[in-house]
Formats: sequence, structure tokens, C-alpha cells
Amino acid sequence: MEKGRDGAAAPPLKMLDRKRGCAANAVLVAFIVTVPSMAILFGARSSASALWIGSANASRLGAYDRLLGGLLADAGFDERSCHSRYEFATYRRNAGRKPSLYLINKLRRHEALQRRCGPGTAAYSDAVEQLRSGKSHAGAIGSPECRYLVSISYQGLGNRILAAASAFLYAMLTGRVLLVDPSNEMGQLFCEPFPGTTWLLPPDFPLTSYTNFSIDTAESYGNMLKNKVIDAASTTAQQLPPFAYVHLDHDASVEDKFFFCDEDQRVLRDIRWLVMRTDSYIVPGLFLVTGFQEELGVLFPEPDAVFHHLGRYLFHTNNNVWGFITRYYDAYLATAHQRVAIQVRVFGADPESPELLEQITTCTQKENLLPGLLAAGIDPPAVPTKFSKAVLVTSLKSWYYDRLKSMYWEHAAASGEAVGVHQPSHEKYQQFGARLHDTKAWADIYLLSLTDVLVTSGRSTFGYVAQGLGGLTPWVMYKPANGSVVPPDPPCGRDVSMEPCFHNPPFYGCRIKQGVDTGKIVPHVQRCKDVSWGLKLVPRVP
Repeated sequence: MEKGRDGAAAPPLKMLDRKRGCAANAVLVAFIVTVPSMAILFGARSSASALWIGSANASRLGAYDRLLGGLLADAGFDERSCHSRYEFATYRRNAGRKPSLYLINKLRRHEALQRRCGPGTAAYSDAVEQLRSGKSHAGAIGSPECRYLVSISYQGLGNRILAAASAFLYAMLTGRVLLVDPSNEMGQLFCEPFPGTTWLLPPDFPLTSYTNFSIDTAESYGNMLKNKVIDAASTTAQQLPPFAYVHLDHDASVEDKFFFCDEDQRVLRDIRWLVMRTDSYIVPGLFLVTGFQEELGVLFPEPDAVFHHLGRYLFHTNNNVWGFITRYYDAYLATAHQRVAIQVRVFGADPESPELLEQITTCTQKENLLPGLLAAGIDPPAVPTKFSKAVLVTSLKSWYYDRLKSMYWEHAAASGEAVGVHQPSHEKYQQFGARLHDTKAWADIYLLSLTDVLVTSGRSTFGYVAQGLGGLTPWVMYKPANGSVVPPDPPCGRDVSMEPCFHNPPFYGCRIKQGVDTGKIVPHVQRCKDVSWGLKLVPRVP
């Protein structure tokens, strides 16, 4: 559900001279079911599935599982208002990574900051009045305790989730209250993440046109640098504006991306209100800021699990969406020995592609994720206990699901496995600002994250969110080069980590003040496999 960048050429490396001063057993009787989004599923549950934790076993989970090792707060929420917060762990076979104790403590401190300075407090009212007056805070050096970051919500759901997670990490690193633009269903799809307060920006926010901010906005940090309203290299006190707009969208300028430099962070630190727009996952860029690196290293000893922790902390589905997810899971996925997910990113105007279908089948069979097929009339091998696979397909189109379903309906699996193919929704076209569409998209993402094996389409933020929430390192289907329809060889490959890719990173060395390959500055920030010019976090080198 993200903004497409298919066919985009890699940005040139600009040489710049910046001159500046489960545990249950059950038996499933063999049966055949025909429903609109289901193929056949045979098989028996055996002791091999003893690690599976079903929803009926929620009471057997200890505090560790329920709170994800302390990632989630144990108090301050009405559990009835958000069942998913404490139930979702019961639907996962993958327990996920363990958060660091430092991250747990940091989250509790940040929650206290949100309550102390958030909407409805005297501190927030004072900050809003200062912003409404158009004046900077008193004093040129040093900031008041309560500072704020407003995250603009736009684009597809995957982009919105990655943008909010990025903004939250930046808010934690800089001691800012995070306020999320409530438009585009951000207030309807997700439960409140912070106990005792809200993360939604109130409707009386003084900057009424903030959702229309763009690269041309005079108050953007990049434009204020170019127009010398701000001098990031200055060592003397300077009058700072009441707010700054941080433009980190796909069309961000070189000056906008100076955001990832230390001297610019020192200036931004003293501006009370920041408004940020991005349609990407900027976290790898934050790891390039030397002033953040020590803190990030303690927060995330495993840098390839940053979004895994942030996503599981922030994004809990509301009860309506949780109902979509659990009903579908229990009906079609719960009893399978293995769940394989295939996320197919297509665009509404694109025709159905036999070449893409070939890529999907070649990838999944070559990597032994799905079994090969026997010719008609050949009996499958006899096996003592049939092993069942549930294949979850998510796509705007139903054509790929229909073909995969027919393949495993009309032909026996060479391995003797029973394969069922399912697709929760097929909306045909991406729709922006449509609540039911976003509800189904969020349910699809979440269901993908509940599987055991994940295959994604390259460059898809939809897939990025699913892999991070599920703690799954995916097999990525590469996009054909130069618009070719011929499937690439190899058709897919295992990614280097479950982290999302930052599609529009900086190409500037802040210390040497010229263009550099930013994928070679920090060992655990490297180029993405699916976007050659992008950056992603990978496991730390021992």
C-alpha cells in the first residue's frame, strides 16, 4: 500500500562542497471445503506442532510473553478497549527478539514524558500558545522541557506506519513528545500506544495548513538553510523560529537531508516544535548521526531488530480490525503445520502477469517453500501423516491467488503435502482515505506477520511492515531490470535482515562535506538488496 517507485533510476552520487562556517494438539479430520477464498486443506495436527500457541491458550502465557519481555507497559490501559495489545502474542509461533533492558527503561521514561507534556496538560497549552504567537521560546540557547514532533500522515498504509515508527525513534532520541496527524485513519486503525495519554494531534493545532507542507514551504529546514534564516555552522546564539518543517519525503533536497548531520541536529534540538513529513523509513539515516550512535547502540544491541521492537510497541490493531484478523486466522491458518505467506505487490493499472506468476512459483519451489506438482494421473507418495501447508496470498488482484489455488487443486504435491491457498481480500485498486480499504490492508499486513515463512515483493513498504512485525527475514522477489517482463534470475533471494529499506537516504558525508557512499560509513548500515541505492540495518559485525 505504498507509493510506487518502480523503474526509478538510482539517484546520482552528488559531489557536494558544503560551505558553512504453540502448545496444543488437535486432530483435523480430512475434509474438503470450498469457499470463495479457500482451496483444499487436508491433514492432521500432530506432536510436530507442539510449539504452536493457539488463542485458547492465552491464559497459559506468562508475563514475559504477554508483555514481550517488558516492551509493553503492564498498566495504564483498559484491556477491553484494545484486545490485540495483550492477545497477539498468542497467535505467534515466533516469539520474536528480546528487547534490551535499556530500551525498556527508555520506553517507560518516554511514556512519562508523553503524559507530562502531551495534549490536555498545562505544558502543552503553553507550548501551543507560544506557537500561535509566532514567537520562539525565550532564550536563544537551551530548550524547555516539553518539546514536540508532529508526524504528518499520508501515502499508503505501509508508508504511514514506517513514517510514524521513524518519527517515534527520533522523538525518543531527542526527548520530544510525538504527536501523529490523525488523518488517514491513524486514529481509527490503531490503539493508543502510550498509557494515560494520546499520541494524536488535537484538532486545534495552530498550524492549520501543516498537512500541505512541501519541499517549497519557506519554514522547511532546508529552505531556511538556503535562505540563511538559520546558520547551522554558527557557534554564537541566534534567534530561532517557533517551528521548523523537516521535509524528508522522496523529493527531499540535499539541504533537507542535512538533517542527518550532527551540527544540524544541534540547531534542531533548540527549536521547540518540529513538523516532519516522510514517506519512507528514515531510521538507517539516524544511525549515521554520530551524536545518536552511542545511544542507539545501547537501545538496540541488535540493529537488525529496530523496527521489530518499535512496530510491536506502537502498532496494535483496534478491536474491529482485530476481529477481522482473528476470525480469518482461526478459520484458515490456525490448524496448518506450516504457514507460508506470499505478498504480491502490483499496481491497479498493471495487467495480470504470467511472468510474475512464474517468478512466484519458481521462487517458492526452488527455495523449498512450496512443493512441486505431479503430472495428472500420478499418485503422490504415501506418507504416514499428511503435512499441511496454508499459503496466504495478499495482493490487490485475485488473479495470482486463483492461479496458485488451481495449481494445488488440480495437481497433487510431489511431496505428498496438503496445500491450501487463501486470500483475505482483493481490492483491485489502492484507495487513499477509505476506511474499509485501510482496515483490510492492515488486517492483511498483520496476517502476513503471523506466518512462518514470508515471500515479499521488492520495494514494498507493505511487505516491510509485515516482516518487521513478524520477526521474519523474507525471501524477496526481485523486480525485473529496466522494465523487462522476463523474470529475473535468480527469481528471489533471502534478505540480509528483517529491517525495512530506507528508499531515499542521504548521499552526503557530513564530516568531509561532500558526496559519499553512505552505505559504507557504518558497518551495520548497508545497501538494500531490493533497492540498490537504499540503506538498511543489518546484523552487527562481531
